[in-house]
Amino acid sequence: MKTNLVNLALGLAFTAGTVSCQSQKNNPVFEHQGDTMTVVRIASPAKYLLLPVQESSNEGQVKLDTGSPADTYMDVRLATDSVEYYVPFALPQGAAEAVVVVKNVAADALCWDSIKVADTFDTTNRDKFRPVYHHTPLYGWMNDANGLVYKDGEYHLYFQYNPYGSVWGNMHWGHSVSKDLVHWEHLDPAIARDTLGHIFSGSAVVDTKNSAGYGENTMVAFYTSASDKNGQIQCMAYSTDNGRTYTKYENNPILTPFDGLKDFRDPKVFWYEPDQKWVMVVSADKEMRFYSSRNLKDWEFMSGFGEGYGVQPSQFECPDFIQLPVDGDKNRMKWALIVNINPGCMFGGSATQYFIGDFDGKEFKCDTKPEVTKWLDYGKDHYATVCFSNTGERTIAVPWMSNWQYANILPTKQYRSANSLPRELSLYTKDGEIYMAADAVKETEALRKDEHEVGSLVVNGESRLEELVPNTDGAYELSMDITPGASQLAGFELLNGKGEKVNIYLDMKENRLVMDRTESGITDLGEPSKFNVHEKETDNHRMKLSVNYKNDFALGTWAPLSLCEGKTYHLNVFVDKCSIEIFVDGGRIAMTNLVFPNEPYDTLRFYSEGGEMKVSDFTVYKLGL
Repeated sequence: MKTNLVNLALGLAFTAGTVSCQSQKNNPVFEHQGDTMTVVRIASPAKYLLLPVQESSNEGQVKLDTGSPADTYMDVRLATDSVEYYVPFALPQGAAEAVVVVKNVAADALCWDSIKVADTFDTTNRDKFRPVYHHTPLYGWMNDANGLVYKDGEYHLYFQYNPYGSVWGNMHWGHSVSKDLVHWEHLDPAIARDTLGHIFSGSAVVDTKNSAGYGENTMVAFYTSASDKNGQIQCMAYSTDNGRTYTKYENNPILTPFDGLKDFRDPKVFWYEPDQKWVMVVSADKEMRFYSSRNLKDWEFMSGFGEGYGVQPSQFECPDFIQLPVDGDKNRMKWALIVNINPGCMFGGSATQYFIGDFDGKEFKCDTKPEVTKWLDYGKDHYATVCFSNTGERTIAVPWMSNWQYANILPTKQYRSANSLPRELSLYTKDGEIYMAADAVKETEALRKDEHEVGSLVVNGESRLEELVPNTDGAYELSMDITPGASQLAGFELLNGKGEKVNIYLDMKENRLVMDRTESGITDLGEPSKFNVHEKETDNHRMKLSVNYKNDFALGTWAPLSLCEGKTYHLNVFVDKCSIEIFVDGGRIAMTNLVFPNEPYDTLRFYSEGGEMKVSDFTVYKLGL
């Protein structure tokens, strides 16, 4: 056995910020047991062991050893030859000693000289692309929104979370709460990875009936435990402190696939009033399966839907199932099954489709033929869309704002991924078909901190520049009506001083709205790394524009204007430091795309081709929290 004692100086600076390190008694002692096994001992431990991360390193396994069978290894890419940032690993408080076991990390790795102990972890933002008003984790990786539920004046946003690195891994349920869907308070993770596996996506309900027996109005969460050993199994946990902490059901799992299916995950649970029962929808490879229960613990299979429907062949994920009035008529209700798929997006990668139909408490019957595909968003960066439960007559959805083709290699380090703006969902009819609109929730109006009324202007072939609200910090909203008139192209470019731009226009010849980000800033994200989920689609799943694809990121996206009415289009365009979201005519078209400009877009260039374009009721709002 080789034992090394490393003394750490006070006040060391590190990539993720400056921390105050503890006195000698907190210094870790490393016992290297062979080449890749190390026991770390900390006497009178501080709050955190700060672990140095290098994303290109192989995963090591790190475990707080308490002697309990529940002790679980976490996968951490500990630095081998350079430190990119640090992550906090919580230590027991009040203990005489903390013991941390590390496997599969070489004894000569740089991390052993760089590990620190501290009572604080600095989460001050250091990423230039961190959004101003979109929800992000303070640090670490985030993907799917989970367990969205409203209770006692709070919106609970749980999410797939890796607290030990800014790439996918160690799935926990991270947790943030909000009273207004705009300002978010970050809380400790609510459900942690355990010996059953990663904590994958799921849902949460308020058990007003005390069906599960944990008390009236208890919050009950449903999630997938995923591991190579156990496969993907559905589990349950309950909270008696308004969702801050959860107790896992002692008899988990509550549901396993009856046919040994590998991809069986993301349970969505809701109360079905006509039959006085709970219904669970689970993604099962390329379909959805419906189950029922009276007590939230024992589940019976009812039916399946989806085989051959929509984009094929694509993995069905993250279902949601909601009932909405058509055109606001509460006497005409329809069910909408939201299905997130990967791959399958018309522009490559992951996306959200939906199906409209009827549900009799057992089976879902779709109104359209299997080959019909309806998209909830026409951008490249809109996925894993799920809805809050317990919100009454409002149906509010939150998407993940990224794409599995490049999610792990976005140009940020302290954190990765954000949520799109919350959207209110509704159904409308167009040409005899029922479609779903997704509009930014009205609460976003509270973000407006300054207003610049431009009014109206006419563009007839010639370019016209408009300066935006100064000092926006790259966070603003454009609200305008565009009447293309006889123009074949009518639109505008968002530009910055470096010549980077995003082109947004109405292509009246092709009858579509286009957002082109090929020259938006950083567009070559590099080759997908070994931990990135990256799948190519065939050309028939990728609708080419007049520009060439440089890579999976540098492209344009488009949406059919046939979803809208009239000859004037109302646009709300939300710009944040790394994203642009467009909502047309109250969300009949929604389009979400990431952008990474080297400096904020601060200028607008209007243009038209082939005729006169009118812009009216044009207002620019500076946005902030």
